[in-house]
Amino acid sequence: MRAVEISSFGGPDVLQPTERPDPVPAAGEILIDVEAAGVNRPDVIQRLGKYPPPPGASDLPGLEVAGTVAALGAGVTGWTVGESICALVAGGGYAERVSVPHEQCLPIPKGLTAIQAAGIPETFFTVWTNVFQRGRLKAGETILIHGGTSGIGTTAIQLAHAFGAVVLTTAGSDSKCDAARRLGAAHAFNYKTQDWAADARRVTDGAGVDVILDIVGGDYIARNLDLLAVEGRLLQIAFLKTAKAEADFAVMMRKRAWITGSTLRPRSPAEKGAIARELLQHVWPLLENGTVAPVIHTVFPLTEAAAAHRLMEESSHVGKIILQVRPLSLA
Repeated sequence: MRAVEISSFGGPDVLQPTERPDPVPAAGEILIDVEAAGVNRPDVIQRLGKYPPPPGASDLPGLEVAGTVAALGAGVTGWTVGESICALVAGGGYAERVSVPHEQCLPIPKGLTAIQAAGIPETFFTVWTNVFQRGRLKAGETILIHGGTSGIGTTAIQLAHAFGAVVLTTAGSDSKCDAARRLGAAHAFNYKTQDWAADARRVTDGAGVDVILDIVGGDYIARNLDLLAVEGRLLQIAFLKTAKAEADFAVMMRKRAWITGSTLRPRSPAEKGAIARELLQHVWPLLENGTVAPVIHTVFPLTEAAAAHRLMEESSHVGKIILQVRPLSLA
């Protein structure tokens, strides 16, 4: 099969086309003919040598795919060869074929192409488990989403809005703030020109926000804690700045607030399957009726993965960057 590998750690040009043996599905796995694969920030971090794949996972980058079922491993039921499918993978997405534990697979939502579906698993799994399972966001609560026009951000804004929350977000330009508002954000703050913490406090009449989803870290951590409302929840899922910060935990005690963090990639197929079942029940209907949708910024051929990574590192995109691997089908 054709694939793109990390030939050595470094800049985007270390992503090189290669040929690999076709994977063989083990018991409990589904072999997928990949039509499209999502590009995510963790792929960039892996390319730099700072995010190794978990034990047993492919060394190829790529955490989400969409395509069709090519073969079923022993014991897999409920799927047929040729059926449209999308999946969260622990690695190996930048390839024509990938083998995935069946628990991590979902049908492509009706009416969506593989290009669109390839932009769903990584961000929707991440947002659902953090914002709704761990963060317990409820209708009527306020949520601040940092990086509102990232893949995670565009997903979180839409889902939080769809489930009745009041959404605040940060973004790096006025045009990105406009894009975030179109997705459902009630308030969007340009972090380069505005004091987002002061503005968020102002629009909440001084109460602060109930939930904060942060991908930045560093000095944002203390500011986030200060901005939380009583019983507020800070959800830390990435560190674009640094994982180290100085914070006054007396603030957290006074507010009866809590901080939680999580990573998705190392979790077991059973854990990921539990997230998948909730997505199928609660989110797939919203995708199929158009209430929410993956935001696709641009599509590159698989052979231009390096260009896709350069765009990711520029941070000028809104939504998802996708690699097209094969001709597309409609689910």
